[in-house]
Amino acid sequence: MVLLLQSREMMTAGELARELEVSERTVYRDMEALSAAGVPVYADQGRGGGYRLVGGYRTRLTGLTREEAEALFLSGLPGPAGEMGRGAAVAAAELKVLAALPAALRDAPARAGQRFHLDAPGWFGAAGPPPLLRELARAVWEDERVELRYRRGEAEVTRDAEPYGLILKSGTWYLVARVAGTPRTYRVDRVTGVRPTGDVFDRDEGFDLAEHWREQAAAFLRSMLREEVTVRLSPAGRRLLRYAVEPYAARRAAEDAGEPDEEGWVVTTLPVESVDVAASELMRLGAEAEVLGPPELRERMADGAARLARLYASRPEG
Repeated sequence: MVLLLQSREMMTAGELARELEVSERTVYRDMEALSAAGVPVYADQGRGGGYRLVGGYRTRLTGLTREEAEALFLSGLPGPAGEMGRGAAVAAAELKVLAALPAALRDAPARAGQRFHLDAPGWFGAAGPPPLLRELARAVWEDERVELRYRRGEAEVTRDAEPYGLILKSGTWYLVARVAGTPRTYRVDRVTGVRPTGDVFDRDEGFDLAEHWREQAAAFLRSMLREEVTVRLSPAGRRLLRYAVEPYAARRAAEDAGEPDEEGWVVTTLPVESVDVAASELMRLGAEAEVLGPPELRERMADGAARLARLYASRPEG
């Protein structure tokens, strides 16, 4: 309750009860206990009243468990924060938190650092952040409208954009911005210019960046995996499928799988990008997968298997 009052200045008993999922009677009782313990809690009576802390009272970082303290030092992302120009701020904040921790918990950052490390970029990603990431991050922090130049294929387009947020996915940065009132997503490494306009836009407080990204990612997968094939999978094939196809496709195949036959094989539907891509992916499973349809793909698989058989029919020279 003290932390809530510090962050929101004043709250009613009903608001505190809903936030903490307790009864208002519990709130009243705990407020009396806080006051008896010396916490300067004051109750404003009447309409518009509520509980508040007197005299700018602030609690110290007491009551943290070891698990909470260690999790705190896992929550910062120094690499991505540095790419956005906030590395120094993260380091300063961690230093202040460390100084405020009880002595018994001051080994928390070392314990967390020895056990966990985040390496966000993919193996073969380009080194370093996109050149205009910091300019975009500044605009996101300040809710500043920008003129955005963006490379689309061989052409370059210009948009008046309201930058809402940045997302780091598998080493690639994406910008979510409102353009003409509609949220759009841009790869930051394709942004060729950012011109601040000096105008501050009114952010839609109901916009949920994480939910928007989940919807965008799901829509992208649905658009990419627009065809379906029918396959039989052995028990080994079911285990290996997730290494051969997109995780989303593997999950869909697992959900759609029928009952295993006497040998453990199942028939399922697999979403794929195209027949060409499906042939390449399913060949990785070898004899642990049989394509039942469409006929074009089954023929491609049979042809590939025959070529492999001819290739390995003769002994290599030397």
